[in-house]
Amino acid sequence: MELAGDSDPFAVREAESRCSAVEPIAPGLATARGVDRPDALAYTRRICRLVGTCDPEIETAVAVLRAAAIDPTGSVAVRARDVRGLTGIDTQAVERRLGSVLVDRGFSVDLDDPDRTLLAFFSEDVAALGWLETETVRDFSTRKPTDKPFFQPGSMDSMDARALSNICGAGPGKRILDPMCGTGGILVEAGLVGATVVGVDAQEKMVRGARRNFDEYLDRGTVVRGDATRLPFAGGSFDGAVFDAPYGRQSRIEGESLERLVGDALGEVRRVASRTVLVGDRPWNDAAEAAGWTVTDRFDRRVHASLIRYVHVLG
Repeated sequence: MELAGDSDPFAVREAESRCSAVEPIAPGLATARGVDRPDALAYTRRICRLVGTCDPEIETAVAVLRAAAIDPTGSVAVRARDVRGLTGIDTQAVERRLGSVLVDRGFSVDLDDPDRTLLAFFSEDVAALGWLETETVRDFSTRKPTDKPFFQPGSMDSMDARALSNICGAGPGKRILDPMCGTGGILVEAGLVGATVVGVDAQEKMVRGARRNFDEYLDRGTVVRGDATRLPFAGGSFDGAVFDAPYGRQSRIEGESLERLVGDALGEVRRVASRTVLVGDRPWNDAAEAAGWTVTDRFDRRVHASLIRYVHVLG
């Protein structure tokens, strides 16, 4: 797997929502098994069927390919990647050398529309060769927060929203809740990967706006006005929940009032869902544990100089 972004632990955690046995092997690279709908991942770019790994040198990569058992059927192209610019490898030289090996094995070359594509990834201390299986859909720029029918400052970008929805378990046949849905951006991404989505917000303006965004991107989705600390749902109604808690600097809620709101919401969400992802502008570990959750992971993701998003994975 070729990972995206600059935080491999976060990318690996998202990949684990759709794969098993995900193991980082070098910056920007990981291996995995049991891959299920990987095209929906945000922080994975490409998934390949592994041929082999070696030192990040051209000749060792050539030796791995020569030793591999390959059926020389159809046409082929070779693409080389210097992952995050860490090696300074001559990618064109890599493509020529590996392409020559494949031609010697009986393949024809088609750079425009090959039957198979061999990827050669060079990273720190490791090179990995693999046959391309999936390229994830990189259409997040078409859903920029500022381009949506309803926008509010501070809205999360769609790539992060997709990752969070994946981590909380979004997918076909799953019901996902956002009890403080705001503009509905996280639920849009959850809905696009097949989940049934339900949003709650205390402000009528947000409810109307989230509905507009749902209408633009989803075939279905529900938004209701309500209180995140008193959700109008039966216990165990959802497979997962995800929400971006109010930020003290940007909302009218501060201090003890904010702590009470988030703590009570965490307790209520635990009643209706068995796992959740909570995002905030500060660590909420203590509040989550007080509400009965276990913090299985936390990722501190810098958005800009004055904002770090703390992503808590709760189970």
